[in-house]
Amino acid sequence: MAPAVRDAEVMTVGPDEVVVTFVTDPGVEVTTRVGDREVRTTGPHHVARVDGLEPATRYAVDVEGARHDAHLPREVTTLARPAGRLVATVATVNDVHFGEVECGRIGDVDPAELGPVLRSEPGEEPYPQTMNRAAIAEIGALGPDAVVVKGDLTNLGTEDEYAQFLDAYGRLGPHAHHVRGNHDGMIDPTLAVEGAPYAVELPGVTLAVLDTVIPGIERGRLGRDQLAWLDDVVAATSGPVLVFGHHHCWNVESHDRNPTYFGIHPDDSDALVDVVARRPNVVGYFAGHTHRNRVRRFARSGAVPFVEIGATKDYPGCWAEYRVHEGGYTQVVRRISSPEALVWTERTRPMFAGLYRDYALGPLDARCFTHRF
Repeated sequence: MAPAVRDAEVMTVGPDEVVVTFVTDPGVEVTTRVGDREVRTTGPHHVARVDGLEPATRYAVDVEGARHDAHLPREVTTLARPAGRLVATVATVNDVHFGEVECGRIGDVDPAELGPVLRSEPGEEPYPQTMNRAAIAEIGALGPDAVVVKGDLTNLGTEDEYAQFLDAYGRLGPHAHHVRGNHDGMIDPTLAVEGAPYAVELPGVTLAVLDTVIPGIERGRLGRDQLAWLDDVVAATSGPVLVFGHHHCWNVESHDRNPTYFGIHPDDSDALVDVVARRPNVVGYFAGHTHRNRVRRFARSGAVPFVEIGATKDYPGCWAEYRVHEGGYTQVVRRISSPEALVWTERTRPMFAGLYRDYALGPLDARCFTHRF
């Protein structure tokens, strides 16, 4: 009899790998096949990584005992590898929320209508510690040239929470950089500013980090000074520039110019897209804030992606890897895979009346893609 497999998802597709996650009863062994390669994993929480694959190649996918659906397609195509040599590797996380003690609550909405609201169980360590410790270990094993933490470092913006963040991510050393999010500016308008905007120069690529926070307010902005700074930074280099901030861009092709939009103000979003449109070496804007994996592209700025990455603190519990080549880059979103992290993210999967899975996970091509220069 085939094993009973639950919640099978193709989480990651790279140029040479496919990663599938799923759940079974404890001790159950399951075979996952991608093309003619297979791996065998043991439950309850499975992370089946099949590597050694060819770029830009279609492969059949099968998980023993699992039905194919939108999350487990019958086949996938590995990403194309950008042209030229690899020049730099970058990792990012966001919405790490040190100090948070419950998740799944939206304002004053009754949890009976849009629950569950979840906490760490008695005897468990706080879930932000669990998730971030595991993310830091995975990123440290990768050994990227830079790490950017894109805001919401804390829950309430207290000094103690910020100290917890610094202690944890300080383990990654001088290659780690951060910028504040809206949660971090709720009490002290100077907390975690860290001199933003600032640039990080790496071999073959520049990282431009923006501060999108309005202290004390959830929604974001980009003032003229920062946009002028970004324009100057991009003009001063002929190489590619990756831009990072906490808040996501408003849909500049929408007719609804909501002044209380919880991302970057529509006028400022327009101005940001204008910079991208006239500076072809800006090759992506990368944000957090929404706790979802999503990519949008606008006609005005061509194929350049405006990216949102899901939260580190709960389902799916992820971080993003960028492999920058001379001719482009690959984004690969990875699910944090320590046993303790998987226990927590499976527990948080059904939040918001079961709607969170599809919202937070997003489509595969929003998590993993190649952008060519």
